[in-house]
Amino acid sequence: MHIDYKTRGVCSSWIHFDLDDQQCITNVSFDGGCNGNLKAISKLVEGQPASRIAEILEGNTCGFRPTSCADQLSRALKEAVKNYTQEVS
Repeated sequence: MHIDYKTRGVCSSWIHFDLDDQQCITNVSFDGGCNGNLKAISKLVEGQPASRIAEILEGNTCGFRPTSCADQLSRALKEAVKNYTQEVS
């Protein structure tokens, strides 16, 4: 399942990723934001369970902002897992 998530309150504008049949994350990319850091996040989460990564990244902030690109990824993953679960049921 492919996801395109519109971010809010951060430098990146979109997050793109896929969830496989085991709800593991693949092919993560960000539009905009801190290029090196977001490439590193993408590599670190590759093949990991979406729910576990969402739990780890939830609440991460960036400077004075109440969110971050990592927190936005957490939100996107939670939404995707919820939608995936509803589609399978």
